[in-house]
Amino acid sequence: MSALEILRFASRGLLANKLRSGLTMLGILIGVAAVILLVAVGQGSSDAITANIARLGSNTLTVSQSFAGGGVRGGGLGGLGGLGGFGGGAGAGRTATGPRTQAKPLSLADARALADPESAPSVKSVSPVVTATSQTATYEGASHSIGQLVGTYPSYFEATNKPVAKGSYFVNDDVLASRKIVVIGQTVAEALFGQVDPVGKQINITGVPFTVVGVLKEIGSQGAQDGDDIVIAPLPAVQQSLTGFGSLNQIVVQARGGDVVDQAEAEITTILNERHGITGAATADYRIQNQASLQETVSAAVGTFTVLLAAVAAISLVVGGIGITNIMLVTVTERTREIGIRKAIGAPRSAILGQFLAEATMLSLAGGLLGVAIGVLGSRFTIAGVTPVIVPSSIVLALGVSVAIGLFFGSYPANRAAKLRPIEALRHE
Repeated sequence: MSALEILRFASRGLLANKLRSGLTMLGILIGVAAVILLVAVGQGSSDAITANIARLGSNTLTVSQSFAGGGVRGGGLGGLGGLGGFGGGAGAGRTATGPRTQAKPLSLADARALADPESAPSVKSVSPVVTATSQTATYEGASHSIGQLVGTYPSYFEATNKPVAKGSYFVNDDVLASRKIVVIGQTVAEALFGQVDPVGKQINITGVPFTVVGVLKEIGSQGAQDGDDIVIAPLPAVQQSLTGFGSLNQIVVQARGGDVVDQAEAEITTILNERHGITGAATADYRIQNQASLQETVSAAVGTFTVLLAAVAAISLVVGGIGITNIMLVTVTERTREIGIRKAIGAPRSAILGQFLAEATMLSLAGGLLGVAIGVLGSRFTIAGVTPVIVPSSIVLALGVSVAIGLFFGSYPANRAAKLRPIEALRHE
C-alpha cells in the first residue's frame, strides 16, 4: 500500500467522526496558540522595558535616596544657588520613621559636588530632580491630573533623551529667574488643548499659572506608566510654587561616554560617601542605578519569565497529546472488525500501523496549524498593556512539538491496532 493510499484511508477515518476529530485537535490548538502568544507577550515586555531603559542612554546614572540606613530628615536647601553647568529635577522632601540614626537626604549641594570637573572628570552633566504627583492642570475649562511633574534644569532633557516636538526647552536663564514655564508631554497636550497648539498658552497647575514653551516628542507607554503624561518645569519654579525647598528625589548623571560609565559611578560613590559620612562597612543612604547594568539584569529576568510562561503553556500541549492517545484508542476499539477484515485480505502490518500513525499526526498537525494562525492573529492585539512581539522560533518549535506529540502519543494505539490478530479482530463485536 502506497503512502498516498495510507493518507487517504487516514483522512476518511478522521472525517467519519468530524466532531470528535475537531475536539481532539482543540487541545493541540490551544497549546500551540498559548505557547506562541505567551512567548510573544514575554518578548513584547522585554522589548518595551529595554526600549524604556535605552531612552535614558547607556551612559546615564541615576542617584536616588536609599532608606535602608534609617529615617530621612527634611532638609531646607534655602535657595537655588549657582547652576554650575548641571541640570536636574527633584521632588518634595520626604520624612521616614526608622532608627535614631538619620540618613542624609540628597541635596542640591550634592548635585553641585558631582558636577565638579576636578572631582568627577568622567561626568558630563548632573541634573537634580524633584517630582510631584497629584497635581491638576487646567486650561479654559479642560482639566487633567498630571502623571508626573518634574522640576529640573535644562541638561535633564539631554540626559534622559526627551526631545521636543514643538516649541523649545527652557534654558539656564529661565532657571535663574525662576520663570514659571513648562514643557509638556503629548498626553497632557491632548487632554488640555486637543487640536490647539499649546505653545505660548498659559495653564494653571494647582492654581499656579505656567506658560507652555514646548511639547515633548511622543515616546509611548513605559509599562503601566504613560511616558507622555509628564510636565517638566525649572527646578526653582516648582520648589517655590508646588513642592517647597526639600530634598531631591533623584540626581540624574550623564557620563561623558559609555566607556567611562563605571569610572563615573566610582567617582560619584567617592564624592557622596565623603559628603554623607559613609565610612567602612556602613550602609550607604543612597543608591546608584546604572542603566546598562539594569538593562542586562532586566533582559535576563524577562527572558527567564518568558521561558516559564512557555513551559506552562507547553503543559497544555502534553494534555492535548494525552487526548490524542485516548481518542485513538477509542478509534482502534471501534474499528477492530475493520482492521481484522483488512488484515484478512492481505493488508500488511505496516499499512495498519501507518494509517493510525497518520491519523494521529494529521490531528496534531491540523491543530498545530490552526493554533499558529490563532496565535499570530492574537498577537495583533494588546494583552495586559503589552504589545506582543512574535518570535519566529516559537512558531517553528510549537508546530514541531505538536507533530512530534502526534507521532509519540499516536504510536501506542497504532501499534495496538497493527498487532491485532485477524481472527480475534473478526470475532470482535
